[in-house]
Amino acid sequence: MASSKEIRGKIKSFENTKKITKAMELVSASKMRKAQDRMRAARPYAGRIGAIAANLSEANPEYKHPFMVSNPDAKTAGFVVVTTDKGLCGGLNTNLLRLVTNKLKDLETEGQKAEVVAIGNKGLGFMNRIGAKVVAHLTQLGDQPHIEKLIGPVKVLLDAYAEGKLSAVYLCYTKFINTMKQEAVVQQLLPLTSEGLNNHHDGHSWDYLYEPDPQTVINELLVRYTEALVFQAVAENMASEQSARMVAMKAATDNAGNLISELKLVYNKTRQAAITKELSEIVSGAAAVG
Repeated sequence: MASSKEIRGKIKSFENTKKITKAMELVSASKMRKAQDRMRAARPYAGRIGAIAANLSEANPEYKHPFMVSNPDAKTAGFVVVTTDKGLCGGLNTNLLRLVTNKLKDLETEGQKAEVVAIGNKGLGFMNRIGAKVVAHLTQLGDQPHIEKLIGPVKVLLDAYAEGKLSAVYLCYTKFINTMKQEAVVQQLLPLTSEGLNNHHDGHSWDYLYEPDPQTVINELLVRYTEALVFQAVAENMASEQSARMVAMKAATDNAGNLISELKLVYNKTRQAAITKELSEIVSGAAAVG
């Protein structure tokens, strides 16, 4: 059995750990509210620009944007993988990266290669470990995403698709459902299908006057639409990260409390045994002297 001094040292260590996890839980709770507000604020914009893109697709202008044209001859697929920069958020990154790995294996069996844009340290490290081709990456986003920082790395895949080098582009992130539930998602970003756009369609048919011309308007709009989807994915992932970290840190704090209680019980038993042993030795010594 461990000595009283060793047990006291363990109790002290767990108490320090409990203070850290409790502080991290409170910080995550504060950041979570801000991240959720930011994520919910971005949803209406993504929905409206999606509705406009859907209406334009229904208008059937003479010009068809490269994002809406499939590239069947291309043998490479692009992935935008959105993960966190830091850990300690439960299985958030693990669940997403497992889903991405399965998708990569499916494409490999079809003879397709993959190019990856990694947003977040965890995804970048994982993709490098499995030997995936990382064409661009972005880390240290902070607590608030900025679309101007996201555009550069993602544009690498968008331009490659427009040039016909990629068969598809997939957006991989963790969707925020509620504080206790987050869902890993791998959705097709390109080509923009009529089914995907019609998720935003309001049921009305619109006729447009284009200024200066359909090509310029549609080019600008669909690029903005894809950028809005990526920004929304990052905002959803950040809200999911803070929620998952808060829950994970609460569980860690509770577990530390349970361990401290168990160790205190063991410490009291050890201390009582030591006192009993000393008393018995005193009584035995007194009896021998008498």
